Amino acid sequence: MSSVSYASGPADKALLGTPIPKLFDQIVAQHGDREAVVSIHQDVRLTYAQLADRVNKLAKAFISAGFEKGDRVGIWSPNNVEWLTTQYATAKAGIILVTINPAYRVHELAYVLEQSGCRGLVMQNQFKTSDYEGMITELCPELAEDFAGALNNEKFPNLKAVISMTSSDLAGIYDWTDFLGLASNKSDEELNVRQSNQDMDDAINIQYTSGTTGFPKGATLSHHNILNNGYFVASAMNFTEEDRLVVPVPLYHCFGMVMGNLGCLSHGACAIYPSEGFEPEAVLQAVQAEKATALYGVPTMFIAELALPNFSDYELSTLRTGIMAGAPCPIETMKQVNESMHMTEVEIAYGMTETSPVSFQTRVDSPLDKRVSTVGRVHPHVEVKIIDPETGSICPVGEMGELCTRGYSVMLGYWENPEATATAIDPNGWMHTGDTAIMDGDGYVNIVGRIKDMIVRGGENVYPREIEEYLMTHDSIEAVQVTGVPDPKYGEEIIAWVSLVGGAEMSENDVKEYCKGKIAHYKVPRYIRFSADFPMTVTGKVQKFKMREISIKELGLEELTTA
Repeated sequence: MSSVSYASGPADKALLGTPIPKLFDQIVAQHGDREAVVSIHQDVRLTYAQLADRVNKLAKAFISAGFEKGDRVGIWSPNNVEWLTTQYATAKAGIILVTINPAYRVHELAYVLEQSGCRGLVMQNQFKTSDYEGMITELCPELAEDFAGALNNEKFPNLKAVISMTSSDLAGIYDWTDFLGLASNKSDEELNVRQSNQDMDDAINIQYTSGTTGFPKGATLSHHNILNNGYFVASAMNFTEEDRLVVPVPLYHCFGMVMGNLGCLSHGACAIYPSEGFEPEAVLQAVQAEKATALYGVPTMFIAELALPNFSDYELSTLRTGIMAGAPCPIETMKQVNESMHMTEVEIAYGMTETSPVSFQTRVDSPLDKRVSTVGRVHPHVEVKIIDPETGSICPVGEMGELCTRGYSVMLGYWENPEATATAIDPNGWMHTGDTAIMDGDGYVNIVGRIKDMIVRGGENVYPREIEEYLMTHDSIEAVQVTGVPDPKYGEEIIAWVSLVGGAEMSENDVKEYCKGKIAHYKVPRYIRFSADFPMTVTGKVQKFKMREISIKELGLEELTTA
């Protein structure tokens, strides 16, 4: 092993040098009679051949509706079969799929649609408290009058078609069946021509990640990026066409659409959606009913499943493997997952959206202590190094520094944001993660902390600056600083220090109400602290670490802090 913190992932399998549609057709030809997807809450199960029929029809509908290669289509929905169908249909039509967090509200949706220049939006009408149809109509009131596919909105000049996954009473929104009906205007040959015009390095997906400088940035990913990452994640779990994976994580995120959907596709395996959003009992019901062999989730999901009063009633012995990612895994949780859920080969993975996402993964034979104290070793065909953030030199093994990664998985860049791209990816192709890490002598890496101020709440990455900039739009708020404090359930919770304009009055509830419905629920601060001044350096820079220390003490959270 090298004495410096550098590693390259050994590989006994070559990279898949093909765009997604070509591999999709190959898998359909090989495994057409095997189940590709089961959506339990929809009572839908499709073989690969049946899925292909739906995918091809939807792809032809997009082409018939005038969508060209490189156009962007947003998808805003919880987990369902239509999401999966749209993922593959847009790929076949050469359309860049813009995945939108189902928790987004009007403020965030508007930014994503405008920044990406979406020509279309595929959406669920409603999910829990999210009225998607109401929110898009708030932004585009013309949908009540315009013909479907002919939207004309001044703020979103590129947006022409809004498509409901079910049906809509609004004239300007396509019903799902009506949109699919457009497919009859295009032949299979026309689809084949469009599909053959795909290159593995073409952009095919934009995923928005919250930025430290305010609004989210669109990580632009290629066929090559995400298809290979899904393939190698599943390969590390020894996946075959016999595997059946329960996917309770959201599809809008790489965990669901890459590690889940593409991981299954690339091995001819079956993806199982237990519910629209995470429901712990629905997960266990799905495992039992579908005889699942694998299960995904962030640690808080596994904890919730294990805590069910009737947990022992479920037959989970078919489980073999799965992945926990998104946050550190408590050792007791790992032991329970091994023993009580029979997932003796469960693995930990680490990555970021900008790297498609996974760069590190434990293996089925990794020692238990490595599976709970590290994120594993480097992925095949990927290079990593840990550097001194001041000098850029590679750190010796065992020394802490910034984690960087390079290889096929690094994004093409941030959508129409060359400045941010240049900041993230250096001239030698290294993606600077902003995470602090340590590599041991065996090549296992431990993520120690974050160079940036990101908060991880229940597996969701939250960047303070985005919340700060939104709160600053309130006339009574003069200044705001956001940081994280420890929380026993979510790992971290959000506290906002708010300074009011002279003479203004606001309550904690007023601040929270201003956020509700405008930014995602997990970004709404749990704690509000009104303060006329913030801890500063002599040069006037806010000291967030001191704010965190003060908040922890005032809230009585000292026992939750760790060294």
